[in-house]
Amino acid sequence: MSERAFVAIATQEGLDRPRSPGPWGLFWRTFRRSPTGVAGGVVLALLYVVALLAPFLAPYGEEEIDREHFYHPPQRVEFRDARGHWTPWPHVRATRLADAATFRYAGEGPPRPLRLFVRGAPYRLAGVVPCDRHLFGVDAPVRFYLLGSDYEGRDVFSRLLYGAQVSLTVGLIGIAISFTLGLVVGGVSGYAGGWLDEVLMRFTEVLLSIPALYLLLALRSVFPAETSSRQVYLGIVIVLALMGWAALARVIRGMVLALRRVEYVTAAEALGMSRARVLLRHILPNTMSFVVVAATLSIPGYILGEVVLSFLGLGVQEPTPAWGLMLRGGAQEYAESAPWVAIYPGIAISLAVFGFNLFGDALRDWLDPKLKV
Repeated sequence: MSERAFVAIATQEGLDRPRSPGPWGLFWRTFRRSPTGVAGGVVLALLYVVALLAPFLAPYGEEEIDREHFYHPPQRVEFRDARGHWTPWPHVRATRLADAATFRYAGEGPPRPLRLFVRGAPYRLAGVVPCDRHLFGVDAPVRFYLLGSDYEGRDVFSRLLYGAQVSLTVGLIGIAISFTLGLVVGGVSGYAGGWLDEVLMRFTEVLLSIPALYLLLALRSVFPAETSSRQVYLGIVIVLALMGWAALARVIRGMVLALRRVEYVTAAEALGMSRARVLLRHILPNTMSFVVVAATLSIPGYILGEVVLSFLGLGVQEPTPAWGLMLRGGAQEYAESAPWVAIYPGIAISLAVFGFNLFGDALRDWLDPKLKV
């Protein structure tokens, strides 16, 4: 057989051999076996898309007040037009307060159609593009409260969407800060050893010995009373991040202690690589499977931390919307008569927490080599 024929046969065999899927293909092939993980991922994707497009999806501004429609119940739509004919398009009526004791509103006037892409309060889409179009709305003076209104006549649906921008990003930014600190401190402590290891670990143990809630309240009290909502938001992120890195640092230290004596690390040191390069290129990357799963499962804790602070009145302040702050507003004296003010933020918080937990469990199963077939 000639050399050319042998090369042709070898090439054809290589083409006929099925290609192994790439990393994303392996991830999807394993991940889709978990219906709960897929459901959690879909829920999270929808929540973050809604948070990104909140100004466009919300019919009203986050601080827009209507004093004549406080504690308005969720408004029902009609499928009759102004002449009483059936129509497939939803219509709503103007309402007036009929009974202040029970917050009962009565409809008046002909029904008005809901419109798409209506002009409303100006905003910046994704914080960049100036725009004044909203997905749906109704012509003034009629107002449409899909999920009702709160004690100041603000639309609960609009504030729920805007609140997602605060409550959902707290976890992402907090995890980025705390896990960076945990990786650096734990990696340096486990790889360097000696007195540096003793100092860093004793410091983390001191942090872990302080009750989390008391530390959170003490650090929050440092902020002045006149601090703006944006500054309070950043402060909450920093406080939550400072609370979360110590436990991760201890786990990373233990993993680094086990990894620093494996063959490829010893070979890298024998080749003359610096200790920083060995740590960054050969040790810490091998802890990333644990870090990714731990970060995903830790985000709900950050979300709930912001909710607790805001519910206690120590977090984001009015009029900036946040899910915890909306829960606090729903726990006021008229909570029994207007339960929708607290129910819908509670549902949103539950969806976010369950979504991260389901997604994190599926991710852990994918990254665990003992569970791979």
